[in-house]
Amino acid sequence: MGVITYEMEITSPIPPAKMFKAFVLDSDNLIPKICLRLSSVLKPLKEVEGSQFNYIKHRIDGINKENFTYSYSVIEGDALMGTLESISYEVKLVASLDGGSICKNTSKYHTKWDIEITEDQIKAVKEKAMGMYKAVEAYVLANPDAY
Repeated sequence: MGVITYEMEITSPIPPAKMFKAFVLDSDNLIPKICLRLSSVLKPLKEVEGSQFNYIKHRIDGINKENFTYSYSVIEGDALMGTLESISYEVKLVASLDGGSICKNTSKYHTKWDIEITEDQIKAVKEKAMGMYKAVEAYVLANPDAY
């Protein structure tokens, strides 16, 4: 088994506390509303319009509301593509100098064998993550009193 690690940063004009509340704490309610591809932990994804996966199960590994950190793992489902044991994510929101935030995301792909993940696969995952984050950002900007 191998581990392939990727890091990504996304900036936002929204302060860390507001973005953490929307992106992490309220994600089960907010994300399915604005990102039709996502669902709650156990809902079959085939019921979610536009989903490329039929089933994903994740486990929350840790949430720290004071430090704006969140870690979780995808532990079952077709998102593992038959070649991954799991995918773990560590998300940390930090304040940026302009009053907004920086989302620092580390993804670890735990492979069943020594496999390569292509640059195109990495790019696709990063684009989806960026799209979801920016969709939450747009919602918070459009609904400032909600967060």
